[in-house]
Amino acid sequence: MRRNRVVALAILAAAGAFIFGLVRSHTLILSPPPPRVRADARAPVGVRIRVEVLNASTVRGLARRATMHLRDRGFDVVESGSSAERRDSTLVLDRTHHPEWAALAARAMGGAAVQALPDTLHDVDLTVLVGAAWRPPPEPFYP
Repeated sequence: MRRNRVVALAILAAAGAFIFGLVRSHTLILSPPPPRVRADARAPVGVRIRVEVLNASTVRGLARRATMHLRDRGFDVVESGSSAERRDSTLVLDRTHHPEWAALAARAMGGAAVQALPDTLHDVDLTVLVGAAWRPPPEPFYP
């Protein structure tokens, strides 16, 4: 009698684990993926968008990686360096009243914020302040 109860409880536990696994996997399959910001935005063909990239973090080499990332997407990065301002998130500054260009660069940087800050002293269309939270995409390995 006692042995029958143990067997019944074991079968019941196994069935419960099996059903839990089915429900969990079914939920994972049917649930929509989290929204992702597409980082494949490109500069329009035939349009020269001059960009200044400034590292606004303490992460070494971030401006260089962002420069390569934006150049791969057709932006003309004419200046890069470091900023005295420190930021966690990336900010794209629109210098020449082209909000659509700033939005493209922001999308290319993975969903950065955009702010209009006209400046005729700069010879650039956009300034990208790369924040510490920006993670560059993996680079291809060329042996």
